[in-house]
Amino acid sequence: MSFVDIRVFQTKVLGTKEENLKQMEECMERADLKSTDLVTFPEMFLCPYETACFPAFAEKEGGTAWQWFSRLAKTYNVYLSAGTMPELGEDGRIYNTAYVFDRQGHQIGKHRKVHLFDIDIRGGQYFKESETLSPGNEVTVFDTEFGKVGLCICYDFRFPELARQMVNRGAQIFIVPAAFNMTTGPAHWELLYRSRAVDNQVFVIGTAPARDMTASYHSWGHSLVVNPWGEIIEMLGENEGSLRCQLELEQVKAVREQLPLLAHRRQDIYPVEF
Repeated sequence: MSFVDIRVFQTKVLGTKEENLKQMEECMERADLKSTDLVTFPEMFLCPYETACFPAFAEKEGGTAWQWFSRLAKTYNVYLSAGTMPELGEDGRIYNTAYVFDRQGHQIGKHRKVHLFDIDIRGGQYFKESETLSPGNEVTVFDTEFGKVGLCICYDFRFPELARQMVNRGAQIFIVPAAFNMTTGPAHWELLYRSRAVDNQVFVIGTAPARDMTASYHSWGHSLVVNPWGEIIEMLGENEGSLRCQLELEQVKAVREQLPLLAHRRQDIYPVEF
């Protein structure tokens, strides 16, 4: 499969889980998904991005939201990257978790955010995910009919070691649901996604919530798709919307052949351990 048709939905986060699930379904109903292969939603699209909300919105794997995602993937015959949501683990801890489903509605990927977003920027954002969330411990790559795909969440993407691990496991596409804020977004959003695409010679899909200045957390928005040469293929603004584009996977092979930086790695000097 040399082309992957993707649809990225940038949605506002509404006040209840039920409203957000309904909004997700309405987005997919309104869109023409007949030729779409992959659909993505934002980080915490199901839950206000507030530490106090995470326990209240958390569900175990297989719960109501999980079943909703599975049904929609099967109904529309798409791979569905269902953004992220608070997951109540079997250990009683809460995780920021991303689920991915195949065209039959089977879960094929799951990533618990490895790096928690604990920041205190002078004159800017203060936020502590660790007040309610626990970190995951896995590098996540899953198989699809169009090849291997890597999955991580927002702050994870600031750590190049994790991205390289996904490439070492064969990923040609990275899916990165994220919610950069009004401090980090203008400074680092495009820079980071383009850098990781160039460093790893992959396609990168960044899906963010739309900006809502009435909410307590203000998302930068600007969901985007970047190619393996580091060029932005498509990008939204701050408002609700969707983008559609095709990923030509032959570009990954072509870029890696013409600029074989992955082949030129000196792992005798800087080994990457699995």
